[in-house]
Amino acid sequence: MPKLGVNIDHIATLREARKEGFPSPVEAAMLCVSSGADSIVAHLREDRRHIQDKDIFEIRKAVKRFDMEMSATAEMQNIALKVKPDIVTLVPEKRQEVTTEGGLDAAKQLKYLSKYIKRLQDKDIDVSLFIDPQNKQVVAAARSGARFIEIHTGAYANAKGSYSKAREFQKIKRAVALARKKGLKVNAGHGLDLSNARRIASIKGIEEFNIGFSIIVDSLFVGIEKAVKRMKKEIS
Repeated sequence: MPKLGVNIDHIATLREARKEGFPSPVEAAMLCVSSGADSIVAHLREDRRHIQDKDIFEIRKAVKRFDMEMSATAEMQNIALKVKPDIVTLVPEKRQEVTTEGGLDAAKQLKYLSKYIKRLQDKDIDVSLFIDPQNKQVVAAARSGARFIEIHTGAYANAKGSYSKAREFQKIKRAVALARKKGLKVNAGHGLDLSNARRIASIKGIEEFNIGFSIIVDSLFVGIEKAVKRMKKEIS
């Protein structure tokens, strides 16, 4: 049965809108876990637009399994080595983007990423690469030494029309199969919600779905506990 990781970045986005010190991402994380979330995900961006350094350390103490999303910079690596998350997910990052717009180009950065990953995994921190469902990126991820990939499902989520949707679905399905053949563990996420997560969850071999925005939006109307439970049911 696939696991559910809940990204709580947008709790921090709401807090930072007023700088009032609340709502608490840590409190949200604990509610998600008590409602069935298997892990908590938070992205410490270079510009600190939502999650802050303090949040990362507090979340690490509060939950059993923590996935820290971050860019592959020296600053973030040093923070991760202090925080000791269970897993680090390396993502591309642009200052001007609203949310992550695509996967990491692991093929282009293979030499750099291999050394970067080794330093983290030597300290017992698993590493996942957030990549588009492309063969060359899956192969590069396997060569990098990473133990996980997270397949970027945004193109599937945003596809219009049955043909485009089916095409993007097949890309993900093929990427999962190739990754498993290469010995990689596979997660997936981005743009998934109650209308499309079940279809992706039908693909065999995906271990965990990392979903944030749609759960937090749903929680505005039904509460975090019910929002987490509804998504957990969709992917099960």
